[in-house]
Amino acid sequence: MSLPQELLHKYKAFLIGTKGRSENTARVYLDDLSTFDRFLELQNADYARLDRRFLRQYLAWLATRARGKRGGYARVSVARKLVSLRAFYRFLQQQGVVNVNPVPKGSAFRVKTEKHLPDFLTENETERILEAPDTDTEMGIRDQAILELLYSSGVRLSELAALNMEDLNLETREAKVWGKGSKERIVLLGGPAVQSLHHYLSASRPLLLDTFTNALFLNKYGGRLSTRSIQKIVKKSARQATINPKTHTHSMRHTFATHMLEGGADLRVVQELLGHSSPATTQIYTHVTQRQARKVYMASHPRANGSPEPVDEQ
Repeated sequence: MSLPQELLHKYKAFLIGTKGRSENTARVYLDDLSTFDRFLELQNADYARLDRRFLRQYLAWLATRARGKRGGYARVSVARKLVSLRAFYRFLQQQGVVNVNPVPKGSAFRVKTEKHLPDFLTENETERILEAPDTDTEMGIRDQAILELLYSSGVRLSELAALNMEDLNLETREAKVWGKGSKERIVLLGGPAVQSLHHYLSASRPLLLDTFTNALFLNKYGGRLSTRSIQKIVKKSARQATINPKTHTHSMRHTFATHMLEGGADLRVVQELLGHSSPATTQIYTHVTQRQARKVYMASHPRANGSPEPVDEQ
């Protein structure tokens, strides 16, 4: 039995209107539910009558056969789909569709995932990508301002795309962004970012502006620049800078956090600037800096690679 479309539309409206999720986030939740819907059809099961045995079968199917000949999903994807399903049934419980949430929290249904350290750029690579755009053109001026803002503030892609003119205060070197859950926070801007933004606002944006809009970053048609276009700008700049072609917008955020901690910033300060609700989320960057410190030590210290002398115990 498939999930009713009317119920899915209602859930999407709930995610965006009540929970303050973005369109992109809501789409991810619904995509995860479409996978669950497919399994319901395969099993000819009723979504309102689930038990733990059925859920375990679903997890096993996700991990082994959900993608056909390609096998199953990676553990991190299985874990995300489980979270999406739990949130959906919490909504159904609130709506009175089910009496209890059949996807409980706890170790019984926790999917262990491998923790991957975030990729970040070295200082040299950062300089190269920031200098990659051709600032003799209005598009290049805009692109450099975007890259400088990403690196200087550590904002998320969605936060940057949503910036309006009134959110920017170049005199105080601040910008107001709306993070996850519509939480407002202030991010800081360094001197080069402020300079690039001044250049963009005076020499580029007026040329791109077609009809009135308060969007900060504009596309060639004069409208708000989309998240996809911003991603393409970062990837194009990475290619031009001859650095890792897999560099993306979140790489700039990772780089911001890593360079802050390497420079001696307090973890709590970085947490606040990134908009993390928990210090545990920011903690991963300390592992990155420790890894980098070890790498530098092994390459630099004269006796880092020497074999230890045996100790003669007496």
